Amino acid sequence: MTDLGRPHGAPLGPDPLDHSDPFHAGAAAAMETLLRAYVRETAIPVPAAGGELVLGFPASGVRLSVPVRYRSATGWHRFGEPRVIAEPPPAGAALVASEPVSADPVAGDPVSGDPISADPISADAALVAAVAIREAVVRRRLPHHLGSDAVARVLDSARRTGTFLARRRAEGGAAPAPFLEAEQALLLGHPFHPAPKSRQEASDGELEAYSPELRGAFRLHWFAADPAVVVGDSADGRSPAELLRGLAAGLELPDGMVPVPAHPWQAREVLRRPEVAALVEAGLLRPLGAAGPAWQPTSSVRTVHRPDAGVMLKLSLGMRITNSRRNNLRGELRLGVRAARLLAAGPGEWLRAEHPEFMILRDFAWVSAGVGGPETGLETAIRDNPFRGGLGDGQCVAGLLAERTGPGDGTPPRHRALLSAATARLARAHGVSIAEASARWLARYLDVLAVPLIRLHARYGIALEPHHQNTLVALDGDGLPRAGWYRDSQGYYVAASRAEELERLLPELADGLELVFDDEFVDERVAYYLGINNLLGLVGAFGALGLADEGDLLRVLRAALERLRAAEPGAKGLLDLLLDAPALRCKGNFLTCVDGRDELVGDVHTQSVYIDLPNPLSEVQR
Repeated sequence: MTDLGRPHGAPLGPDPLDHSDPFHAGAAAAMETLLRAYVRETAIPVPAAGGELVLGFPASGVRLSVPVRYRSATGWHRFGEPRVIAEPPPAGAALVASEPVSADPVAGDPVSGDPISADPISADAALVAAVAIREAVVRRRLPHHLGSDAVARVLDSARRTGTFLARRRAEGGAAPAPFLEAEQALLLGHPFHPAPKSRQEASDGELEAYSPELRGAFRLHWFAADPAVVVGDSADGRSPAELLRGLAAGLELPDGMVPVPAHPWQAREVLRRPEVAALVEAGLLRPLGAAGPAWQPTSSVRTVHRPDAGVMLKLSLGMRITNSRRNNLRGELRLGVRAARLLAAGPGEWLRAEHPEFMILRDFAWVSAGVGGPETGLETAIRDNPFRGGLGDGQCVAGLLAERTGPGDGTPPRHRALLSAATARLARAHGVSIAEASARWLARYLDVLAVPLIRLHARYGIALEPHHQNTLVALDGDGLPRAGWYRDSQGYYVAASRAEELERLLPELADGLELVFDDEFVDERVAYYLGINNLLGLVGAFGALGLADEGDLLRVLRAALERLRAAEPGAKGLLDLLLDAPALRCKGNFLTCVDGRDELVGDVHTQSVYIDLPNPLSEVQR
């Protein structure tokens, strides 16, 4: 097998993520994630670690040389800081108007007098973003303003990342409880997104309170709504008003009115909407302002948690984060309630009996104000919260894998990620190597998270979107996964071949909702979310963190999925795709960003750009 990692003894130098200047480290992280997404989505081969990746951008007349720190079988490459390859000017070319230039390719620059050299010079995030995005804009024949917008988001993300790193390096004291520690760990963001921390429409002061990376906390903004304009639903018989009154304790609520919560940023924005302004003017909706105890944002920014609350709230937030404005759509909120009812009609009981270590966090209720029209921006989903009162220690998988930077003196951190610390603990407890501990961790993760999801799909045709931010695991004392959770009402699919069976359990299964899809489409999406994003992403993280050889882990993964294929005939279509297809459909976050698409709006088939990605599972041998 080709060595994908760092060659023994290769002098790659300090990791740019550990640079003493947090804004330099933030820019380095931004360039690395942008280039990682770019090479994946343009099918550019990456040389072995210690080599140089040379990228040409003919639309801008620029070439970059990028040191390869780690080459990944699953695409989670690590790069050093890129440099511009300065091409010698052609003979007779004029660098300054009206001034002749010597034909000598290394003659002095006519302005500075410095020699013109073909040696690389350092590139910054602005240049890297500009040339990569311009290349995509020109090749895809997109309007140029889309490129400008995408570049601005990349640079905003880089600046925000620098701020997060500076704050985290300066803080001391004990870490928060495991649930919040993982939710607040994503300082660098999604490893395959070009602008993972872009939040352009919020001020620095606002983000102090609203950002999980800054350990923010804020009180909800409350509205009092006339019952005649309150809409919502619940899967367990309780009215949304009943659920919310318990959360609005201490709020001075006018008699007969219903409390409706909002994110404070959203509360200011919705008052500008004509439909909300009309409700306020008619006295049917009254802004009450901030009240109650503080809530803490989780990794999605808009979902908030309070350790003493029985539920979490997924608030509408019209701020653009990554590729989307996070406004809750009533269709997806109804989908969450419908899914909760479907699970209660039988599949949930089967899941608890077969896999008591795995749970689905339901978005079992929702509420808003405004009837007979579009969303008002006050739509809120109400979610299960098992992580309260010191109970449970589920940790967001994205937070477990999130890379940490050094303490600020140029040295690396003790553990590059929470996963690194857990694996080290496991290795000590079991007396094995870090590589063997990684293989055991992956095998247990498959048991508590992947196998239940695949079996639910096989038995009932119910499929979910379990990417890293939507899945959680709890670790035992040795660091091994012992329980798993899925969350998010947006990601439910029912395979068309099983719809009639499920309609016998829940007759109104798909009434008014986009829930039932062709089996092939469902398999394709599960192969992306569970296969590429979650499982192959986990393998890539182990490799990029220096914990294990990806080839070894791919063999562990393939063996487990082959055993499941033999035991679960209903999963054969999905597992044939994951194990044997030479290529898998993969969301292209870079191209989706450049296209300016909002992934929460429009037809589910075209919300994002998808590409064909070579399937490493089809190539690996047991």
